[in-house]
Amino acid sequence: MLKTYFKQALALSRQNCLFSTLYIAGTGLAIAMTVVMALVYYVKLAPVYPEENRANILYLTSASFHSDEKKSTWQSGLSYQALQDWVYPLKNVVAVSARLENDMEESGYIQPADRSGDFRPAVKLVDPAFFRIYPLRFLEGHPFTEADLESGIREAVISDDLARRLFGTVEGVVGRSFSLDYVNCRVCGVVRGASFLTSQSYAQVYLPYSTAPNYRKALAAYFPYCGGFSVTFLVKDGAQADALRAEIADVTRRLNLQNKEQWQMELWKQPTSHWLSVFQSYPSDASFNPWKTVAYLVVVVLVLLLVPALNLSGLIASRMESRLAEMGVRKSFGAGRRVLLSQVMWENFFLTLAGGLLGLILAWTTVYLSREWIFTLLNDWMVEAPQDANVYVSGEMLFAPAVFGIAFLLCLALNLLSALLPAWMSLRKPIVYSLYEKR
Repeated sequence: MLKTYFKQALALSRQNCLFSTLYIAGTGLAIAMTVVMALVYYVKLAPVYPEENRANILYLTSASFHSDEKKSTWQSGLSYQALQDWVYPLKNVVAVSARLENDMEESGYIQPADRSGDFRPAVKLVDPAFFRIYPLRFLEGHPFTEADLESGIREAVISDDLARRLFGTVEGVVGRSFSLDYVNCRVCGVVRGASFLTSQSYAQVYLPYSTAPNYRKALAAYFPYCGGFSVTFLVKDGAQADALRAEIADVTRRLNLQNKEQWQMELWKQPTSHWLSVFQSYPSDASFNPWKTVAYLVVVVLVLLLVPALNLSGLIASRMESRLAEMGVRKSFGAGRRVLLSQVMWENFFLTLAGGLLGLILAWTTVYLSREWIFTLLNDWMVEAPQDANVYVSGEMLFAPAVFGIAFLLCLALNLLSALLPAWMSLRKPIVYSLYEKR
């Protein structure tokens, strides 16, 4: 039966090429825009390399410190003392990693041995636990150790693309050195590079945060926990995440009680889950409501579907008028309304699938060609990729089963929205009226 419907749809498409072209193009554009939106959020939210643990990752990125005595308020990350006093000792975690944001990340330059010109790599100053939370694939060597972190030795993990640029190979690189800000760094490991799109884990050089000068120093002397560190937590499941939030809330309460005469610390609702961090611009935003954001995205998707569906519905209604005689003849030979409606719906569904395939190709092409900016399109502000950053869209990002599922559901929804009502209204007309249309 489906084979018959497919042949019928093909024959009708050949008879009316303009209708078929407009229908497929309209469907393709609608699905392309929606799939692009789905791909953007898939890359941001899905467990893709090396951020495969996103479902179990929490972030503590900033804190507010207030002193009535000093009449001063600071908003920053945490200090090294905070890490030692209460962050690293937390119990309800699988792993805790701290990252230091300082000038080396923003303005560190490599001096290549071939004197081809200094260039700025993407640098992250982290601790060894970073490689437990983000399982980067080591092609050679291993991560730096706790001993390296304690001693402040410049043991570096570098990406494969940087290894090729510096040494021309990814093999036999461990033990070799390169100059970063005119200080030698020894390579202890080479990893398969991540994409800049996985921003929490992406870097070309990973160094112990203890290599930065004054990493132990607080930003403000009267706020001992005010510093430049952000913290990432890995938990087993949602229950442990809730327990961790309760533990951190208890730590905050006790610290504020102990220091109520000097200062107070505010962490808002942190640590924040990965999916929430994608939509929330900054943790201190008290007005943020995740359900409003979800509702906004649902409205956008409905607009992207309903507008083309209305246009396609008009096309189908016009086409059904031209097929009234055919439907009248079939009714006169005993074909029921349900059978005829099923035929019309399947015929349009095959056209919608053709439009869906076109939409997928358009979406993939758009995402690939515009990858350096399109993933920030729905953000509150644009984030420009650094020069020479590895901005690639992997196969697991583009060809994920979830993306195909979304495209198929969109095809089904468009088919129902655009074809069901005009087909039903047309088939309700009496046989005599339909046959009269043939005259």
